[in-house]
Amino acid sequence: MNYQQILQKAISYIEDHLHESLTLENVASYAGFSKYHFLRIFQKETGMTVGDYVRMRRLAGAASMLLYTDESIINIAYHFRFGTQESFTRAFKKVYHMPPGQYRRIMNSIINKNGGENMKQQKKIKGWFLSGSHPFNYEMGIDTKEVHQGKCSGYLKSVTVESADEFATMMQQFKADKFLGKRIKLSAFIKTKNVDGFCGLWMRVDNALHDVLQFDNMSDRPIVKDTNWNLYSIVLDVPENSAFISFGVLLSGKGHVWVDQFKFEEVDKSVPTTNLEIVHDVLDEPINLSFEEE
Repeated sequence: MNYQQILQKAISYIEDHLHESLTLENVASYAGFSKYHFLRIFQKETGMTVGDYVRMRRLAGAASMLLYTDESIINIAYHFRFGTQESFTRAFKKVYHMPPGQYRRIMNSIINKNGGENMKQQKKIKGWFLSGSHPFNYEMGIDTKEVHQGKCSGYLKSVTVESADEFATMMQQFKADKFLGKRIKLSAFIKTKNVDGFCGLWMRVDNALHDVLQFDNMSDRPIVKDTNWNLYSIVLDVPENSAFISFGVLLSGKGHVWVDQFKFEEVDKSVPTTNLEIVHDVLDEPINLSFEEE
């Protein structure tokens, strides 16, 4: 069974209630499952328990508030449902390796040296490059404010886009050798703002001649307009004659998309692929050679 939509529904519920009481029971109930069955699904798909996910997202929000507001540490702790400042400090230190006050001082000094910008445009981000039909009309970079987990996320946004036909992608390409003969899943967390075309993950598997063997760009399940952080995935087979795998995040038209926590993993054949079949009807003979047939 494909649990993607159920998982997205549950994550959306969590994101909307991070400042309220959240338990495994009420998240599972919202998703329509028993808590034990839902916990197995959630942990299999995200690699963490519901409790760990909620704690991680609350800490990421707290880190952003430490850097971009003057709110007191105790109020930030209470805002994200920590019972005491001490419990918040212990949890924060486990993830960010320093207490909240020290994190605020050190990271603020770094941000101020960068001119106070939370989004840093970078022509080079290790491993990533910008491509597409009109890459010069888009910008990619690192964001330290809109973060799903850790200290930063990647972003892709329109700058001088004039048409919904224009698109760009922040992408990577690597050799397929490690995954030959396997079924793989690409997943990532995505957040969007003002997307008037569409955006989504994409992945393509090519042979040595750069013929497409498998492909999906989420065009049949596009992400549009404003969305909070959620988990999306693509599943493709990697045939034995594969040579290259390309992947990334795609933005068509105007908008802003943030992406974080990309992950590749092998899955078994019971997990359905999302490959978009490209079918071309081959004619038995040439027709309409004078362009007068209707």
